Amino acid sequence: MATTSSISPAFLVPIFHILVLYSVLLVSASNSSNTKYEAYLKCLSNHSNIDDHSQIPVHLPSTSSYNSILNSSIVNLRFLSTKTPKPHLIITPLHESQVQVVVICSRIFKFQIRTLSGGHDFEGLSYKSSQKLPFVILDLINFRAIKVDVEDETAWVQSGATLGQLYYKIAEKSPIHGFPAGIGTSVGVGGHFSGGGYGALMRKYGLAADNILDAQIVNADGEILDRRSMGEDLFWAIRGGGGASFGVVLSWKIKLVRVPPTVTGFTVSKTLEQGAIPLIHKWQYIAHKLPKDLMLISWLTKRNSTMQVLFLSMFLGNPKELLQIMQESFPELSLRREDCIEMSWVQSTLYFYGLVPFNGSLRILLDRTPTPRYSFKSKSDFVKNPIPKSALRELWRRASEVDNPFIFMVPYGGKMAEIAEYEIPFPHRDGNIYLITYEVDWTTQGDEASMKNIEWTRRLYDYMTPYVSKQPREAYLNYRDLDLGRNRIDGSESYEEAKIWGVKYFKNNFDRLVKVKSKVDPSNFFSNEQSIPVALDE
Repeated sequence: MATTSSISPAFLVPIFHILVLYSVLLVSASNSSNTKYEAYLKCLSNHSNIDDHSQIPVHLPSTSSYNSILNSSIVNLRFLSTKTPKPHLIITPLHESQVQVVVICSRIFKFQIRTLSGGHDFEGLSYKSSQKLPFVILDLINFRAIKVDVEDETAWVQSGATLGQLYYKIAEKSPIHGFPAGIGTSVGVGGHFSGGGYGALMRKYGLAADNILDAQIVNADGEILDRRSMGEDLFWAIRGGGGASFGVVLSWKIKLVRVPPTVTGFTVSKTLEQGAIPLIHKWQYIAHKLPKDLMLISWLTKRNSTMQVLFLSMFLGNPKELLQIMQESFPELSLRREDCIEMSWVQSTLYFYGLVPFNGSLRILLDRTPTPRYSFKSKSDFVKNPIPKSALRELWRRASEVDNPFIFMVPYGGKMAEIAEYEIPFPHRDGNIYLITYEVDWTTQGDEASMKNIEWTRRLYDYMTPYVSKQPREAYLNYRDLDLGRNRIDGSESYEEAKIWGVKYFKNNFDRLVKVKSKVDPSNFFSNEQSIPVALDE
């Protein structure tokens, strides 16, 4: 999967013709939305891949494939509502040059692009839009090639591949290599990598975005650029700043990391009566200080309608070493040898995601279908000082109010505390002891159920204000939250308006992202409700 340093000379002529011919058509179509729509379709169909002349796959609302693709892509079921704005069409390009055509035609005819790789976007921004301009979905489902080079300890992975597919391909080649990315195996790598991407190897090797060596992106001019031709500023921006603000990222070159042939996991659950609150309280003091090889997550949820905390762990070592560490650091948990499960690293990706049997066929990693699917609302915070027991009790009580609470606490420290906050746009490094996510899932459809559960997350978020990061109150970009800012629906946020949510995601890196955006996409073509703004008011 070789990179292209710039747009291929053979493709310059077709793009030139698009710009000339369709700018004329646009003038004639300006007074008719139907004519404009037809001209847009003609622009797409007339400029096929120059190598094999295959047509760009376009799925119209009148076709069965349109609903099939759209519905299968929506992970958050509350966006299946008939009130959710639908794309004018869905495009599933087969080749890089077809992505170039989509970008150029969309820019000429003022169609917004929503780039979809896996559909896990928490606010659905990869497949819906509340902006006034018509929009299309650019679905990268056909961009899922993965080439693993064990000798070089690298891999090229296209943005439409899922994390599960990536893990499977790595394991096919080597039992002692892995990649520090997320727990959700059906998550598309495109959005995950570009937003940061954390997982069970985070404390040992950092984020997915910390381990990216190169990338291919189609910019607003329809050019395909790699790291050398895009420049270090843009390459910096797409590793944690959200790729959708800057272009369409086609593929990523990643650095593989070393893992032992066998790792150890455990899951220990405790109820309130079994001392859950004192255990969570102690966990806050030790989890971020444990050896880098050990990830110990705390997760408040319900099982069979009973509130409990799960301590979920993955250790890059054997049970004997793990038991010794836990006895020294967290004896209160009373971990036993029978609690410890030995497995390969790739099996641990199934274990962490709750896919069972995790020691069965690994082909389940190739399944792109997210299961189960719910309606949900999430919010995130970063915690810098341990939360007192009284607040933990109230957190527990509030979680018990809903049917399916999901309060996920992921420890930092280790490698995360060693990387400077300006190294990539993701700034949440030293000083954070853990990331906490508040989520509620529900299956009942309708506005009443949605508002009830959404309001629950908002009230919980408000309650947690005294106990989390301040000035700014930080948030994780991959847990997108449209509550954080004003989010004008016409995409015309000023720098000051966007900064309200921007500093929460990026802290002091927000200004540098704005400068990069203003340089590479001054017309703000790649925009959504929380995209990086152009510095128009400077």
